[in-house]
Amino acid sequence: MLDRMEQQARGGTLILGGGFAGSYVAKLLKGQGATIVSPENFMLFASMLPEAASGTLEPRHVVVPLRIMCPHANLILGRAVAHDPERRRVQVETEEALVNVTYRNLVVALGAIPRTFPIPGLADHAFGFKDLADAIALRNHVLLRLEAAAAAPTDAHRRRELTFVFVGAGYAGVEALAELSDLARDALRFYPEEVQATPQHWVLVDAAPKILPEIPPRLGDYAAEQLERRGVDIRVGTTLKEVEPHAAVLSNGDRIPTSTVVWTTGARPNPILAKFGLPLDERGRVEVDSTFHVEGLPHVWALGDCARVPNEATPGQADPPTSQHALRQARRLAKNLRGDPKPYRYRMLGQVATLGRHKGIAEVMGLKFRGFLGWWITRTYHLYQLPLLSRKLRVVTDWTVALLFKRDIAELSMLGHPQRLGDE
Repeated sequence: MLDRMEQQARGGTLILGGGFAGSYVAKLLKGQGATIVSPENFMLFASMLPEAASGTLEPRHVVVPLRIMCPHANLILGRAVAHDPERRRVQVETEEALVNVTYRNLVVALGAIPRTFPIPGLADHAFGFKDLADAIALRNHVLLRLEAAAAAPTDAHRRRELTFVFVGAGYAGVEALAELSDLARDALRFYPEEVQATPQHWVLVDAAPKILPEIPPRLGDYAAEQLERRGVDIRVGTTLKEVEPHAAVLSNGDRIPTSTVVWTTGARPNPILAKFGLPLDERGRVEVDSTFHVEGLPHVWALGDCARVPNEATPGQADPPTSQHALRQARRLAKNLRGDPKPYRYRMLGQVATLGRHKGIAEVMGLKFRGFLGWWITRTYHLYQLPLLSRKLRVVTDWTVALLFKRDIAELSMLGHPQRLGDE
Protein backbone atom coordinates (compact mmCIF):
# COMPACT_ATOMS: atom_id res chain seq x y z
CA MET A 1 0.00 0.00 0.00
CA LEU A 2 1.33 3.43 -0.92
CA ASP A 3 2.28 5.86 1.84
CA ARG A 4 0.58 9.24 2.01
CA MET A 5 2.55 12.47 2.06
CA GLU A 6 1.53 16.11 2.39
CA GLN A 7 3.18 19.15 0.82
CA GLN A 8 2.40 22.64 -0.41
CA ALA A 9 2.90 23.86 -3.95
CA ARG A 10 5.96 26.05 -4.33
CA GLY A 11 4.94 29.70 -4.54
CA GLY A 12 1.33 28.56 -4.08
CA THR A 13 0.94 27.54 -7.75
CA LEU A 14 0.38 23.91 -8.72
CA ILE A 15 0.59 23.04 -12.42
CA LEU A 16 -0.88 19.77 -13.65
CA GLY A 17 0.93 18.80 -16.83
CA GLY A 18 4.47 19.34 -18.05
CA GLY A 19 3.63 19.77 -21.72
CA PHE A 20 4.15 22.88 -23.82
CA ALA A 21 1.52 25.02 -22.05
CA GLY A 22 2.19 23.94 -18.46
CA SER A 23 5.98 24.06 -18.69
CA TYR A 24 5.94 27.54 -20.18
CA VAL A 25 3.69 28.85 -17.41
CA ALA A 26 6.20 27.53 -14.85
CA LYS A 27 9.13 28.98 -16.80
CA LEU A 28 7.50 32.40 -17.11
CA LEU A 29 6.57 32.58 -13.42
CA LYS A 30 10.32 32.73 -12.79
CA GLY A 31 11.21 33.41 -9.14
CA GLN A 32 7.60 33.28 -8.00
CA GLY A 33 7.94 29.52 -8.27
CA ALA A 34 5.55 26.66 -8.95
CA THR A 35 5.19 22.91 -8.54
CA ILE A 36 4.75 20.83 -11.69
CA VAL A 37 3.09 17.40 -11.71
CA SER A 38 4.10 15.37 -14.77
CA PRO A 39 4.63 11.67 -15.55
CA GLU A 40 7.85 12.61 -17.42
CA ASN A 41 10.70 14.89 -16.42
CA PHE A 42 10.74 16.59 -19.81
CA MET A 43 8.62 18.70 -22.14
CA LEU A 44 8.16 17.29 -25.64
CA PHE A 45 8.34 19.78 -28.50
CA ALA A 46 5.80 18.00 -30.69
CA SER A 47 6.34 20.22 -33.75
CA MET A 48 9.69 18.50 -34.30
CA LEU A 49 8.38 14.96 -33.72
CA PRO A 50 8.32 14.06 -37.47
CA GLU A 51 12.03 14.90 -37.78
CA ALA A 52 12.79 12.78 -34.73
CA ALA A 53 10.86 9.92 -36.35
CA SER A 54 12.92 10.17 -39.55
CA GLY A 55 16.23 10.40 -37.69
CA THR A 56 16.97 13.93 -38.91
CA LEU A 57 16.96 15.01 -35.26
CA GLU A 58 18.33 13.07 -32.33
CA PRO A 59 15.20 12.16 -30.25
CA ARG A 60 16.67 13.60 -27.04
CA HIS A 61 17.00 16.98 -28.75
CA VAL A 62 13.24 17.42 -29.24
CA VAL A 63 12.59 17.17 -25.51
CA VAL A 64 13.56 19.72 -22.86
CA PRO A 65 14.29 18.65 -19.25
CA LEU A 66 11.79 20.40 -16.98
CA ARG A 67 14.31 20.88 -14.18
CA ILE A 68 16.54 22.86 -16.56
CA MET A 69 13.75 24.72 -18.35
CA CYS A 70 12.01 25.69 -15.09
CA PRO A 71 14.77 26.12 -12.48
CA HIS A 72 12.44 27.85 -9.99
CA ALA A 73 9.86 25.07 -10.04
CA ASN A 74 9.59 21.84 -8.06
CA LEU A 75 8.80 18.69 -10.03
CA ILE A 76 6.68 15.78 -8.82
CA LEU A 77 7.02 12.81 -11.12
CA GLY A 78 3.56 11.26 -11.14
CA ARG A 79 -0.07 11.64 -12.17
CA ALA A 80 -2.88 13.65 -10.59
CA VAL A 81 -5.67 11.22 -9.65
CA ALA A 82 -8.10 13.29 -7.55
CA HIS A 83 -9.00 16.92 -6.88
CA ASP A 84 -10.69 18.46 -3.83
CA PRO A 85 -11.57 22.05 -4.84
CA GLU A 86 -12.97 22.96 -1.41
CA ARG A 87 -9.72 22.07 0.37
CA ARG A 88 -7.62 23.24 -2.61
CA ARG A 89 -5.82 19.95 -2.76
CA VAL A 90 -4.77 17.54 -5.49
CA GLN A 91 -3.83 13.93 -4.89
CA VAL A 92 -0.86 12.76 -6.93
CA GLU A 93 0.16 9.16 -7.44
CA THR A 94 3.92 8.67 -7.65
CA GLU A 95 6.02 5.53 -7.82
CA GLU A 96 6.51 5.48 -4.07
CA ALA A 97 3.57 7.30 -2.47
CA LEU A 98 0.31 9.18 -2.75
CA VAL A 99 1.11 12.88 -2.34
CA ASN A 100 -1.52 15.42 -1.31
CA VAL A 101 -0.47 18.81 -2.67
CA THR A 102 -2.27 21.94 -1.49
CA TYR A 103 -2.34 25.05 -3.63
CA ARG A 104 -3.35 28.69 -3.75
CA ASN A 105 -3.72 28.57 -7.55
CA LEU A 106 -4.20 25.45 -9.64
CA VAL A 107 -3.25 25.48 -13.33
CA VAL A 108 -4.71 22.61 -15.37
CA ALA A 109 -2.66 21.90 -18.50
CA LEU A 110 -3.17 18.17 -19.00
CA GLY A 111 -3.19 18.34 -22.79
CA ALA A 112 -4.84 15.80 -25.05
CA ILE A 113 -4.63 12.14 -26.07
CA PRO A 114 -5.09 10.59 -29.54
CA ARG A 115 -8.66 10.56 -30.78
CA THR A 116 -9.69 7.09 -31.91
CA PHE A 117 -12.83 5.39 -33.19
CA PRO A 118 -14.11 1.83 -32.74
CA ILE A 119 -12.50 0.57 -35.95
CA PRO A 120 -11.88 -3.18 -35.97
CA GLY A 121 -8.18 -3.95 -35.61
CA LEU A 122 -7.08 -0.34 -35.04
CA ALA A 123 -5.79 -0.80 -31.50
CA ASP A 124 -4.10 -4.11 -32.34
CA HIS A 125 -2.43 -3.36 -35.67
CA ALA A 126 -1.99 0.44 -36.09
CA PHE A 127 0.65 2.87 -34.84
CA GLY A 128 -0.11 6.16 -33.12
CA PHE A 129 1.93 9.32 -33.57
CA LYS A 130 1.53 11.40 -30.43
CA ASP A 131 4.70 11.13 -28.36
CA LEU A 132 8.39 10.34 -28.59
CA ALA A 133 7.88 6.62 -28.00
CA ASP A 134 5.48 6.54 -30.97
CA ALA A 135 8.01 8.33 -33.20
CA ILE A 136 10.90 6.02 -32.29
CA ALA A 137 8.76 2.89 -32.64
CA LEU A 138 7.51 4.01 -36.06
CA ARG A 139 11.03 4.75 -37.32
CA ASN A 140 12.21 1.31 -36.23
CA HIS A 141 9.16 -0.31 -37.80
CA VAL A 142 9.70 1.41 -41.17
CA LEU A 143 13.33 0.27 -41.24
CA LEU A 144 12.26 -3.25 -40.31
CA ARG A 145 9.85 -3.24 -43.24
CA LEU A 146 12.79 -2.62 -45.55
CA GLU A 147 14.55 -5.60 -44.01
CA ALA A 148 11.39 -7.67 -44.43
CA ALA A 149 11.21 -6.60 -48.07
CA ALA A 150 14.80 -7.73 -48.60
CA ALA A 151 13.91 -11.16 -47.18
CA ALA A 152 10.52 -11.45 -48.93
CA PRO A 153 10.14 -14.59 -51.09
CA THR A 154 7.76 -13.03 -53.65
CA ASP A 155 7.15 -9.71 -55.37
CA ALA A 156 3.67 -9.46 -53.80
CA HIS A 157 5.12 -9.88 -50.32
CA ARG A 158 7.79 -7.30 -51.07
CA ARG A 159 5.20 -4.77 -52.31
CA ARG A 160 3.16 -5.30 -49.15
CA GLU A 161 6.14 -4.53 -46.94
CA LEU A 162 6.88 -1.37 -48.94
CA THR A 163 3.31 -0.03 -48.61
CA PHE A 164 2.65 2.50 -45.84
CA VAL A 165 -0.81 3.87 -44.99
CA PHE A 166 -1.22 7.11 -43.01
CA VAL A 167 -4.71 7.96 -41.80
CA GLY A 168 -5.19 11.67 -41.13
CA ALA A 169 -4.05 14.46 -43.45
CA GLY A 170 -3.56 17.23 -40.93
CA TYR A 171 -0.17 18.60 -39.91
CA ALA A 172 0.96 15.45 -38.07
CA GLY A 173 -0.01 13.02 -40.82
CA VAL A 174 1.41 15.01 -43.72
CA GLU A 175 4.70 15.89 -42.01
CA ALA A 176 5.22 12.38 -40.63
CA LEU A 177 4.57 10.78 -44.02
CA ALA A 178 6.87 13.24 -45.78
CA GLU A 179 9.75 12.70 -43.34
CA LEU A 180 9.46 8.92 -43.16
CA SER A 181 9.15 8.53 -46.93
CA ASP A 182 12.40 10.51 -47.22
CA LEU A 183 14.00 8.12 -44.72
CA ALA A 184 12.84 5.04 -46.63
CA ARG A 185 13.93 6.36 -50.03
CA ASP A 186 17.37 7.34 -48.75
CA ALA A 187 17.81 3.99 -47.00
CA LEU A 188 16.86 1.92 -50.06
CA ARG A 189 20.18 2.67 -51.80
CA PHE A 190 21.81 0.21 -49.38
CA TYR A 191 19.41 -2.64 -50.17
CA PRO A 192 19.45 -5.33 -52.90
CA GLU A 193 18.41 -4.43 -56.44
CA GLU A 194 15.10 -6.30 -56.25
CA VAL A 195 14.11 -4.15 -53.26
CA GLN A 196 15.17 -0.91 -54.97
CA ALA A 197 13.21 -1.93 -58.09
CA THR A 198 9.99 -2.50 -56.13
CA PRO A 199 7.93 0.72 -56.07
CA GLN A 200 7.08 2.07 -52.63
CA HIS A 201 3.42 2.87 -52.04
CA TRP A 202 2.72 5.69 -49.60
CA VAL A 203 -1.00 6.27 -49.00
CA LEU A 204 -2.55 9.29 -47.26
CA VAL A 205 -6.19 8.84 -46.19
CA ASP A 206 -8.55 11.49 -44.83
CA ALA A 207 -12.31 11.99 -44.56
CA ALA A 208 -12.00 15.69 -45.49
CA PRO A 209 -12.25 16.77 -49.14
CA LYS A 210 -8.68 18.15 -49.09
CA ILE A 211 -5.47 17.59 -47.15
CA LEU A 212 -4.33 20.19 -44.60
CA PRO A 213 -7.78 21.80 -44.27
CA GLU A 214 -6.39 24.18 -41.58
CA ILE A 215 -4.33 26.19 -44.09
CA PRO A 216 -5.29 28.44 -47.05
CA PRO A 217 -6.54 26.34 -50.02
CA ARG A 218 -3.76 27.51 -52.34
CA LEU A 219 -1.06 26.23 -49.98
CA GLY A 220 -3.00 23.04 -49.35
CA ASP A 221 -3.23 22.44 -53.10
CA TYR A 222 0.52 23.03 -53.42
CA ALA A 223 1.20 20.51 -50.64
CA ALA A 224 -1.01 17.92 -52.36
CA GLU A 225 0.74 18.55 -55.68
CA GLN A 226 4.20 18.11 -54.13
CA LEU A 227 3.23 14.89 -52.41
CA GLU A 228 1.62 13.48 -55.56
CA ARG A 229 4.78 14.29 -57.56
CA ARG A 230 6.65 12.10 -55.12
CA GLY A 231 4.21 9.28 -55.73
CA VAL A 232 2.03 9.67 -52.63
CA ASP A 233 -1.43 8.15 -53.17
CA ILE A 234 -3.85 10.70 -51.65
CA ARG A 235 -7.31 9.33 -50.78
CA VAL A 236 -9.52 12.21 -49.58
CA GLY A 237 -13.20 11.83 -48.76
CA THR A 238 -12.29 8.38 -47.51
CA THR A 239 -12.16 6.75 -44.08
CA LEU A 240 -10.49 3.70 -42.58
CA LYS A 241 -12.97 0.83 -42.15
CA GLU A 242 -10.81 -1.96 -40.75
CA VAL A 243 -7.20 -2.82 -40.02
CA GLU A 244 -6.09 -6.41 -40.58
CA PRO A 245 -2.69 -7.82 -39.58
CA HIS A 246 -1.40 -7.20 -43.11
CA ALA A 247 -3.99 -4.97 -44.78
CA ALA A 248 -6.01 -1.76 -44.46
CA VAL A 249 -9.63 -1.74 -45.63
CA LEU A 250 -11.03 1.65 -46.69
CA SER A 251 -14.60 2.93 -46.75
CA ASN A 252 -14.71 2.77 -50.56
CA GLY A 253 -14.10 -0.98 -50.40
CA ASP A 254 -10.40 -0.91 -51.34
CA ARG A 255 -8.24 -3.40 -49.46
CA ILE A 256 -4.60 -2.28 -49.39
CA PRO A 257 -2.05 -4.98 -48.49
CA THR A 258 0.30 -3.40 -45.95
CA SER A 259 2.08 -4.06 -42.68
CA THR A 260 2.07 -0.38 -41.69
CA VAL A 261 -0.96 1.71 -40.72
CA VAL A 262 -0.33 5.01 -38.88
CA TRP A 263 -3.22 6.79 -37.13
CA THR A 264 -2.83 10.60 -36.93
CA THR A 265 -6.43 11.85 -36.95
CA GLY A 266 -6.32 14.44 -34.20
CA ALA A 267 -6.70 14.45 -30.44
CA ARG A 268 -9.23 14.80 -27.65
CA PRO A 269 -8.85 16.36 -24.19
CA ASN A 270 -7.38 14.18 -21.48
CA PRO A 271 -10.28 12.09 -20.08
CA ILE A 272 -8.96 12.39 -16.49
CA LEU A 273 -10.47 15.91 -16.49
CA ALA A 274 -13.92 14.39 -15.93
CA LYS A 275 -12.78 13.20 -12.47
CA PHE A 276 -11.63 16.61 -11.23
CA GLY A 277 -14.98 18.32 -10.76
CA LEU A 278 -14.33 20.86 -13.52
CA PRO A 279 -16.97 22.23 -15.92
CA LEU A 280 -16.48 20.65 -19.34
CA ASP A 281 -17.95 21.46 -22.75
CA GLU A 282 -19.45 18.94 -25.16
CA ARG A 283 -15.96 17.97 -26.40
CA GLY A 284 -14.57 17.40 -22.90
CA ARG A 285 -12.58 20.66 -22.72
CA VAL A 286 -12.43 22.70 -19.51
CA GLU A 287 -14.62 25.81 -19.70
CA VAL A 288 -12.66 28.99 -18.92
CA ASP A 289 -13.19 32.73 -19.36
CA SER A 290 -10.86 35.05 -21.24
CA THR A 291 -8.54 35.32 -18.21
CA PHE A 292 -8.24 31.49 -18.04
CA HIS A 293 -10.33 31.23 -14.86
CA VAL A 294 -12.37 28.04 -14.65
CA GLU A 295 -16.04 28.85 -14.33
CA GLY A 296 -17.22 28.58 -10.70
CA LEU A 297 -13.73 27.88 -9.32
CA PRO A 298 -11.92 31.19 -8.70
CA HIS A 299 -8.60 29.56 -7.76
CA VAL A 300 -8.44 27.20 -10.73
CA TRP A 301 -7.14 28.08 -14.20
CA ALA A 302 -6.78 26.05 -17.39
CA LEU A 303 -5.10 26.43 -20.78
CA GLY A 304 -3.70 24.51 -23.73
CA ASP A 305 -5.23 21.56 -25.55
CA CYS A 306 -7.38 20.52 -22.58
CA ALA A 307 -9.23 23.86 -22.34
CA ARG A 308 -11.73 25.80 -24.41
CA VAL A 309 -9.93 29.16 -24.37
CA PRO A 310 -11.88 32.16 -25.69
CA ASN A 311 -9.77 34.63 -27.63
CA GLU A 312 -10.88 38.28 -27.68
CA ALA A 313 -9.12 38.72 -31.02
CA THR A 314 -11.43 36.09 -32.56
CA PRO A 315 -14.82 36.49 -30.83
CA GLY A 316 -16.94 33.37 -30.81
CA GLN A 317 -14.00 31.11 -31.72
CA ALA A 318 -11.93 29.16 -29.23
CA ASP A 319 -8.19 28.82 -29.80
CA PRO A 320 -7.06 25.85 -31.91
CA PRO A 321 -4.74 23.28 -30.23
CA THR A 322 -1.40 24.53 -31.58
CA SER A 323 1.91 25.27 -29.88
CA GLN A 324 1.74 28.84 -31.22
CA HIS A 325 -1.45 29.51 -29.25
CA ALA A 326 -0.34 27.53 -26.19
CA LEU A 327 2.77 29.72 -25.89
CA ARG A 328 0.75 32.96 -26.03
CA GLN A 329 -1.77 31.57 -23.56
CA ALA A 330 1.05 30.69 -21.17
CA ARG A 331 2.49 34.20 -21.39
CA ARG A 332 -0.82 35.80 -20.54
CA LEU A 333 -1.66 33.37 -17.76
CA ALA A 334 1.75 33.79 -16.10
CA LYS A 335 1.14 37.55 -16.01
CA ASN A 336 -2.34 37.01 -14.59
CA LEU A 337 -0.93 34.78 -11.86
CA ARG A 338 1.64 37.44 -10.99
CA GLY A 339 -1.18 39.88 -10.27
CA ASP A 340 -1.69 41.58 -13.64
CA PRO A 341 -5.01 40.04 -14.76
CA LYS A 342 -6.06 40.93 -18.28
CA PRO A 343 -8.13 39.10 -20.90
CA TYR A 344 -6.31 36.92 -23.41
CA ARG A 345 -6.08 38.39 -26.88
CA TYR A 346 -3.91 37.01 -29.65
CA ARG A 347 -4.15 37.11 -33.42
CA MET A 348 -2.43 34.19 -35.11
CA LEU A 349 0.79 35.07 -36.94
CA GLY A 350 0.42 32.31 -39.51
CA GLN A 351 0.73 28.60 -40.17
CA VAL A 352 3.66 26.47 -41.31
CA ALA A 353 4.37 22.88 -42.34
CA THR A 354 7.25 20.91 -43.84
CA LEU A 355 6.84 18.52 -46.78
CA GLY A 356 10.23 16.80 -46.66
CA ARG A 357 13.18 17.21 -49.08
CA HIS A 358 13.61 20.94 -48.47
CA LYS A 359 9.98 21.70 -49.33
CA GLY A 360 7.47 23.44 -47.11
CA ILE A 361 4.53 25.81 -46.91
CA ALA A 362 4.06 28.87 -44.73
CA GLU A 363 1.57 31.68 -44.28
CA VAL A 364 3.02 34.54 -42.24
CA MET A 365 0.99 37.70 -41.59
CA GLY A 366 -1.03 37.13 -44.74
CA LEU A 367 1.98 36.39 -46.95
CA LYS A 368 2.18 32.91 -48.46
CA PHE A 369 5.44 31.05 -49.06
CA ARG A 370 6.15 27.61 -50.49
CA GLY A 371 9.01 25.44 -51.64
CA PHE A 372 12.45 25.97 -50.12
CA LEU A 373 11.53 29.34 -48.58
CA GLY A 374 8.45 27.84 -46.95
CA TRP A 375 10.59 25.01 -45.57
CA TRP A 376 13.20 27.45 -44.23
CA ILE A 377 10.54 29.65 -42.56
CA THR A 378 8.96 26.57 -40.95
CA ARG A 379 12.25 25.40 -39.50
CA THR A 380 13.18 28.89 -38.32
CA TYR A 381 9.85 29.32 -36.54
CA HIS A 382 10.10 25.94 -34.83
CA LEU A 383 13.61 26.79 -33.69
CA TYR A 384 12.34 30.09 -32.27
CA GLN A 385 9.67 28.30 -30.22
CA LEU A 386 12.07 25.69 -28.82
CA PRO A 387 13.20 26.75 -25.33
CA LEU A 388 16.82 26.82 -24.13
CA LEU A 389 19.77 27.98 -26.18
CA SER A 390 21.51 24.65 -25.62
CA ARG A 391 18.61 22.78 -27.25
CA LYS A 392 18.51 25.21 -30.18
CA LEU A 393 22.22 24.65 -30.81
CA ARG A 394 21.82 20.87 -30.65
CA VAL A 395 19.00 21.01 -33.21
CA VAL A 396 20.97 23.28 -35.56
CA THR A 397 23.90 20.86 -35.28
CA ASP A 398 21.63 17.93 -36.18
CA TRP A 399 20.27 19.80 -39.19
CA THR A 400 23.81 20.63 -40.35
CA VAL A 401 24.96 17.02 -40.00
CA ALA A 402 21.88 15.86 -41.94
CA LEU A 403 22.89 18.13 -44.83
CA LEU A 404 26.46 16.83 -44.93
CA PHE A 405 26.06 13.11 -44.33
CA LYS A 406 23.77 10.27 -45.39
CA ARG A 407 20.97 9.17 -43.08
CA ASP A 408 21.64 6.68 -40.32
CA ILE A 409 19.55 3.58 -41.05
CA ALA A 410 20.29 1.57 -37.89
CA GLU A 411 17.13 -0.02 -36.46
CA LEU A 412 17.20 0.19 -32.65
CA SER A 413 14.01 -1.47 -31.41
CA MET A 414 16.02 -3.37 -28.78
CA LEU A 415 16.60 -0.14 -26.84
CA GLY A 416 14.63 -0.18 -23.63
CA HIS A 417 14.36 -3.97 -23.76
CA PRO A 418 17.72 -5.27 -22.48
CA GLN A 419 18.35 -8.97 -22.26
CA ARG A 420 18.13 -10.33 -18.72
CA LEU A 421 21.39 -11.25 -17.07
CA GLY A 422 21.93 -14.97 -17.47
CA ASP A 423 19.83 -15.32 -20.62
CA GLU A 424 21.56 -16.75 -23.67
